[in-house]
This record gives sequence, C-alpha cells and structure tokens, in this order.
Amino acid sequence: MLETHAKLNLENFLDELAQSRKAALLLDYDGTLAPFRVDRHRAFPYPGVPALLQEIINTGHTRVVLITGRPAQDIVPLLGLEPHPEIWGAYGLQRLRLDGTCEMPPMDENVVQALAAAAQWLNEVGFSNLVELKPGSVAVHWRGLEDSVATRIRGTVRLGWLPIADRARMTLQEFEGGVEIKMSGTNKGDAVREFLAELDSAIPVAYLGDDLADEDAFRVLQNRGLRILVRPEWRETGADVWLRPPEELVNFLFQWLAVCRGVR
Repeated sequence: MLETHAKLNLENFLDELAQSRKAALLLDYDGTLAPFRVDRHRAFPYPGVPALLQEIINTGHTRVVLITGRPAQDIVPLLGLEPHPEIWGAYGLQRLRLDGTCEMPPMDENVVQALAAAAQWLNEVGFSNLVELKPGSVAVHWRGLEDSVATRIRGTVRLGWLPIADRARMTLQEFEGGVEIKMSGTNKGDAVREFLAELDSAIPVAYLGDDLADEDAFRVLQNRGLRILVRPEWRETGADVWLRPPEELVNFLFQWLAVCRGVR
C-alpha cells in the first residue's frame, strides 16, 4: 500500500511539474545527495547526481536550492557545480547566494559564549578530535566508531552540554552519527518556511532529505509540496515518497530533467 501511495504522489507531482513554467527543488546534502563518510570533507555526491543537477539548472525551469546543516561554503567544492546553486547552510542560518555573497545575522553574545563553553568542555574531556565548529553550533561526530564507544560519547556529551544549553536556551539536536548544540529557532523547517514566503504559491516544490532534521522541513511542506525521504533503509517519516539511493534518486532527478525538457 505504501509503494502504491508513493507512486501516485510522485506521478501526480510530475504531472503538476509538467504544467508549470517554474519549479523549486530543495535538497539536503549529506545522506541525500551524498553517502555519509567518516571523513566528511570527502563526502562527494553519488555518481551522476552533479551532472543531472547541472542539467536541471541549465534548463532555467527549476530553482535548485540546498538546505544543509553544514556551513554553506563547505558544500561548494564537494558538489562541484559551476556556478554553484543557492545554498542555505547551518540549518538556514546562512544563505549563500548565486553571486557568492553569504548572508548571516549577528549572533547573540550569550550564544557566542555558550558555543565557546561547549567547545572548551569538549577539549577538557578529550573529544577535540571529534569536533566540528559551525556557524551557530558545535557538533560532535562519532561515525565510524564502534557502537559501544559511540554510545559512551553520546551519553557523555549530552550530559556535559545540557547545563550549557539550558543556561543559553539552546538546543541539543542529534543527527546521523553525531549530536550538536545549536541556536534555538534555526532548523530546516524555518529555512523552508522563509523560502516559501518568497515563492509564488502556484509553483511546484519538492524537498529531498534523509535525516531527522529534515522532518522539520517535511512538516512545513505538508499540503504544499512533495516530501521525499532518501535513504537506504525505511524509517517512520512525514514524507510522501521513499527513494533508495543511488539508483532511485538518480532516476527521480532524470525524470525531473525530462519534465524540464518537455519530454516525459
């Protein structure tokens, strides 16, 4: 029943897409366009994905936007598109525009101090090699470690960060292979909501994501766009369609490109 429902959702959306002169394709990066890597600086996209995205952009039909938890500039060399698409980094806190300008609001001093305290605490407990410093957040990664080690790190970090988060009214958020302390009120749902406010309500929009953080975006898009879960294994989700990468992801992008070219 799930597959039938998803197929109908996808076919209906493609029909809508074919009848519209413009569209928007919103994409998470890690786990969606690219497989997870222990070395996140080598998390390149699945084969075929960059070329298809480049062709979709070149048609002029679709506004392609990446919404990621990474700093926006980190995505540019990994994705390898020229020019790069619009990228909303740090869960929407940053906005890297097509002309290369990057917008980011100033952070409250309490947040700055809390992030510094969170990073300092990690150094003191010997986790400095697991740290990623990002705009508006500090992340700890345990991908690639044994389960027992990852579980210990997770518990230690959450316990150590909790007082810092409470004092500064920040959020502890888990992601695939890690946890981070981040500013409250900055999530992918907020980014999608802000993006939609700039978009004509008649324009078809789809969002592709894999992680729990993408569920915020799925909720915002309820009854507004197509929500696609991209991951090898199924999990409970608010998405309308489930695609297994890389084959089904590549096929979806190919279908999107065919619609852009007027060939279904």
